[in-house]
Amino acid sequence: MTRKTQQISTTTGVTSMRLDKWLWCVRFFKTRALAAAAIKGGKIQVNQDKPKPAKNVSPGDALQIRRGPFTYAIEVIDLPRARLGAAEAAKAYIETPASQAERERLAAELKASAQSMPVTDGRPSKRQRRQIVKFRTNWNGADT
Repeated sequence: MTRKTQQISTTTGVTSMRLDKWLWCVRFFKTRALAAAAIKGGKIQVNQDKPKPAKNVSPGDALQIRRGPFTYAIEVIDLPRARLGAAEAAKAYIETPASQAERERLAAELKASAQSMPVTDGRPSKRQRRQIVKFRTNWNGADT
């Protein structure tokens, strides 16, 4: 084996894998179809390029994945043969410390803003609706 092939060989012996399949195997998306849709939608970047779902990724590739408000900046470490459990899937990539810090900061910010919003029980009941209507008409100065 040459030095180059030793560097890119993985535990499975595979040197490259489709991007949509890799995202599914390491549990970033629930199905390959969702992974492919995210790739087509521009939510995934490989080495700062907009890829297609069939793009091959190999160990050492840098990925940026946007899921909701969060962005993950990761590096591919391993190419699994099949979908992995959560603990094993986390070993297939390394997330940058800056990405982790930014996600934690954003999560704390979203949690704080959610706590400041009023909590409702859903739609008002018929009685509550009548009270709201009565309050609004009295507020505007009209008599009921």
